[in-house]
Amino acid sequence: MIQVQPENERVATNMIGFRPLYRQVRDTLVRRIADGVWRPGQLLPSEPELATDLGVSQGTVRKALDEMTAENLVTRRQGRGTFVAKHDDARMLFQFFKLVPDRGEREVPESKVLRVSTEIEPAAAKQLHISVAEPIVVIERLRLLAGTVHVAERICVQAALFPGLETHEAPNNLYDLYSRSFGVTVCRASERLKAVAATANEAEHLGASPGDPLLEVDRVAFSLDGRRVEWRVSRCRTDSVHYASDVR
Repeated sequence: MIQVQPENERVATNMIGFRPLYRQVRDTLVRRIADGVWRPGQLLPSEPELATDLGVSQGTVRKALDEMTAENLVTRRQGRGTFVAKHDDARMLFQFFKLVPDRGEREVPESKVLRVSTEIEPAAAKQLHISVAEPIVVIERLRLLAGTVHVAERICVQAALFPGLETHEAPNNLYDLYSRSFGVTVCRASERLKAVAATANEAEHLGASPGDPLLEVDRVAFSLDGRRVEWRVSRCRTDSVHYASDVR
């Protein structure tokens, strides 16, 4: 049973440190997913079972699951129950890949890996909040839409967190690989966007000219337990695509 505040106790909403009960339940469920108690794609216990286990009402569990659904941490299937979300192509497309062709139809991107290496990368270590002496796995690849290269990507992760990653075939959907093979689930990301000029190497890969404008997407991805687990810098051609973000 988790240590949560009894529902029959009324707490002033302006009390320092006050957290609603359903958020405490949400945090406990997320921690269990992060600890591997439930794996991606696995069916969660029913709401009554969770309520009994956690010592709260079924309504509180439902509200916690509602929030987790909105955060894409779980998915609900009518008549089947609630499942831990997987990084399938549809989820990756709508949550993490924001480039959309100007004609308006979203497409699942393809990937072409250029190289994978393990090296000491102080800039990546700084972004991941780890020691500069920690080995970093670096993946460089291109992203294609409808067969045309639009993105040159450089991805950095801590080698110790993903042992043997460099020996895996890097799939199009890396976040699914992180989850399935290493137990690291990316739940959110922080991005910074900036206009930059294409380098000679980027121009060659992207079919552009050196100095052409590109959109740089600098992303740090976070796991369920709040760790920084990936630093990704994407340089994007935007002559026939745009960056689409839903603001709510």
